[in-house]
Amino acid sequence: SGDKDFIIKWHRFVYEEGNTTKEIQAHLTVTGDDEVNTAMAKTVGLPLAIAAKLLLEGKIKSRGVVIPVDKDIYHPVLKELSEHGISLVEREID
Repeated sequence: SGDKDFIIKWHRFVYEEGNTTKEIQAHLTVTGDDEVNTAMAKTVGLPLAIAAKLLLEGKIKSRGVVIPVDKDIYHPVLKELSEHGISLVEREID
């Protein structure tokens, strides 16, 4: 009772562009409010709920089972998640 969970997510992408090696890192941290409103519930339930709302509003045109790699899906979902205090911070490493 009273425990709060905490999520840390970190992505690191190293790629080559021409003769140059580049790196992008992104991170996200979320703390649960309590044992009911957990960080896990926020990071799993909110994106799904937001996507369902956008679908019902006609703002997402894709149909069927799709992964959210289309900007028309992930941009509005990430925007609304940031309004709930959940933001992925991305930076390019020199």
